[in-house]
Amino acid sequence: MQDELDDYLHYLRVERGLSDNTIISYHQDLMEFQRYLINDHIDSWKNVDHYTIINYLSNLQKQNKAKNTVVHTVSSLRHFFRYLSGEELIGADPMLQVDTPKSGQYLPQVLTTSEINKLLKAPDVSKKLGVRDRAILEVMYATGLRVSELVNLTLDELHLDMELIQPLGKGDKERIIPIGEVAIDWLKRYINTVRVRLLKGQSSDYVFLNAHGRQLTRQGIWKNLKLYVHKAGIEKNVTPHTLRHSFATHILENGADLRVVQELLGHADISTTQIYTHVSQKRLTEVYRKYHPRA
Repeated sequence: MQDELDDYLHYLRVERGLSDNTIISYHQDLMEFQRYLINDHIDSWKNVDHYTIINYLSNLQKQNKAKNTVVHTVSSLRHFFRYLSGEELIGADPMLQVDTPKSGQYLPQVLTTSEINKLLKAPDVSKKLGVRDRAILEVMYATGLRVSELVNLTLDELHLDMELIQPLGKGDKERIIPIGEVAIDWLKRYINTVRVRLLKGQSSDYVFLNAHGRQLTRQGIWKNLKLYVHKAGIEKNVTPHTLRHSFATHILENGADLRVVQELLGHADISTTQIYTHVSQKRLTEVYRKYHPRA
């Protein structure tokens, strides 16, 4: 069983060109399923039928797994068994008889503009790492970058004279994103006064570096953000993706077109972007009063 799973992961990386994070996500789902099969004394993918899968999904629900976790698991299994069937490693695809459950209604956590301002001011900019972290927060909120895009951002992808950046997103797709003057100012301050000190004579293409002059990691971003959220007195559960959610929500609330937000976020399907249409009641009231003839 492990050989087929390893071959599938290789296929995802080499032939499908999926990102490491996506592959890790699939891998985790499939490894958990494989452990379930082993405990159930099933030692071959050929012996998995749709009853096995339904029982497994029922088991996940009994463990109080979130609806979206179950939905993601079904998606992972569907892609995997489609691959096995296409490679003729199994007979009939058991997932053809398994429906995808509806995902839970999920509204992303969003910071208010007041909370954003407190968070942006949290780093101590009298220290070099404080300048770096202020630049990071400003860039994330100004552009809606994914944390993976931020840590992999290179100097060549900055076009600050044109007020643009050109990150490499999911599926190695490039997109062009405008970046505001405030974020540019902090980015230039970091690059010109701090980054060269962090390098200590080394060289690196990456924009954001750790204290040793090497590429900053996703874990490093998470750790620092947690400290600044606490320092700012924000009690919400804030992750790097919260800044992306806040970026999208705030520009929608201020009148941006959904298609524009889709392009800025790098979503392949606008249905993914539509989750950000949960605009505030204040915004809805303003639009109603402005455009309805009897308002």
